[in-house]
Amino acid sequence: MDQLPPIIDIFLHLDRYLGAILEQYGLWTYLILFLVVFCETGLVVTPFLPGDSLLFVVGAFAAGGWLDIKWLFLDLAVAAILGNIVNYAIGSRLGPAVLERDTRFLKREYLDRTAAYFDKYGATTVVIARFLPILRTFAPFMAGVGRMNYARFTLYNFVGCLAWVVSFLFGGYFFGNIPFMKQHLTWVVLGIIVVSAVPSVWAVLRRKKDHSA
Repeated sequence: MDQLPPIIDIFLHLDRYLGAILEQYGLWTYLILFLVVFCETGLVVTPFLPGDSLLFVVGAFAAGGWLDIKWLFLDLAVAAILGNIVNYAIGSRLGPAVLERDTRFLKREYLDRTAAYFDKYGATTVVIARFLPILRTFAPFMAGVGRMNYARFTLYNFVGCLAWVVSFLFGGYFFGNIPFMKQHLTWVVLGIIVVSAVPSVWAVLRRKKDHSA
């Protein structure tokens, strides 16, 4: 795995990179982690940043005494919640403007359909998408495009983000330092990435199948 492309190497060896960051930046690591989690869901163009696996590894480091679990929870929860809020705002501002004039690929009809979808399923989508890589980046944006009720979006955004952070951060905190996990952390991280991505890939394949039928 020494010849992997940089981005893949970072994903699979988060423990190595996080350890180096901690040694070099100390308490500034909290800000770096905040920015990574915030950007993963706050900016539509950065869905490739690590999410689930990062939280798990960070939790394992906290269990080892490198980081404070209470500050981590607050730091990452706020980053996730604010990221979704910013992404919603971007979708709310840009979506209608982009679709103001019909083009070959973007039509006003799409905005109306999106709005109807989020009126009916928005709450469930915001919570579930938080656990799905890639989709969690686009769900709040589309909620903004569809003008989902903001108070409703905020409530379920809060619920989804807290559930996500608790699941992966404390999963790493309680299980990441089990001897087997520590010895095979690269494979554990890879497993988290694969398992997290399966529902998203399945949804895309199923949608393609439905369109081709």
